[in-house]
Amino acid sequence: MKRLLLSLMLATAGTILPPQAKADPAQTIAANAPVTVHYRSATVDGLKIFYREAGPVDGPVVLLLHGFPTSSHMFRNLIPTLADRYRVIAPDYPGFGQSDAPAHTAFAYGFGRYADLLDGLLSRIGATSYAMYVMDYGAPVGYRLALKHPDRVRGLIVQNGNAYDEGLREFWDPIKTYWADGSARSREALSGLVTLPTTIFQYTDGVKDISRISPDNWVHDQALLDRPGNKDIQLDLFYDYRTNVPLYPQFQEFFRTRKPPTLIIWGKNDKIFPEQGAYPYLRDLPQAELHMLDTGHFALEDKLDEMAPLIRTFLDRQVAKR
Repeated sequence: MKRLLLSLMLATAGTILPPQAKADPAQTIAANAPVTVHYRSATVDGLKIFYREAGPVDGPVVLLLHGFPTSSHMFRNLIPTLADRYRVIAPDYPGFGQSDAPAHTAFAYGFGRYADLLDGLLSRIGATSYAMYVMDYGAPVGYRLALKHPDRVRGLIVQNGNAYDEGLREFWDPIKTYWADGSARSREALSGLVTLPTTIFQYTDGVKDISRISPDNWVHDQALLDRPGNKDIQLDLFYDYRTNVPLYPQFQEFFRTRKPPTLIIWGKNDKIFPEQGAYPYLRDLPQAELHMLDTGHFALEDKLDEMAPLIRTFLDRQVAKR
């Protein structure tokens, strides 16, 4: 009887888990393998431009353009979620992150110059067609790139990045004063924007659960802001931001005429680029997908779990197959 029961148990086990249904250990390991991120630099017009790169070299390119006061560091958690299929490139602008930061008296810091340098970088590394994730400063840099090469833009992911007058509200009033008079007094009045309390504010204001925000963010960013001479670099950029505003009609014309597939993900509690700057995109891109998230300026820091699936689905549907 015991032999009969043992035979029945073995036979039943064989029907429940046939050999062909067993998982391949090699496939399981590959699926869960850590993503390798490369930390590279290239010299463009005599400047070292640092960039993070991951993913297959022949994959569709996703260009990640950071905001102030951070660097490609802001994308450190997003990159691995895309790199299995996409070639992800995240550069640092001069004066930020690991790129060169020449003195402001020796280099003309500005958004047009950034676009030119990134254009040179992308050409050098063979990235001549790309979807762009633009955030904060990354928006005018990316849109200037789009004006230079409209045929290269395969899609847009817009996160708290402005292209409309409606998006420049109360936070910008002291900066607009500096734009208007260019005075040393108005310039110095902006000094608080490069201090630690403001950096912490940018990461935590509008966030419901601050325990989800790593303090490493402001420690990292502030250390770079506090480098000798960097304050003047940032103040020069605050002043140069005025040159983006007259280009808004051209950015908007690009949206209307080229109709790039667009995903808008916005931290609705952001005081720097508030939600009023998100909705006008729909005037020019009525087919855009818009998601308002209950967070602040650096939405990736506490909403990556919501944002990554939206971004991945958008890219798979709208970019990978184009």
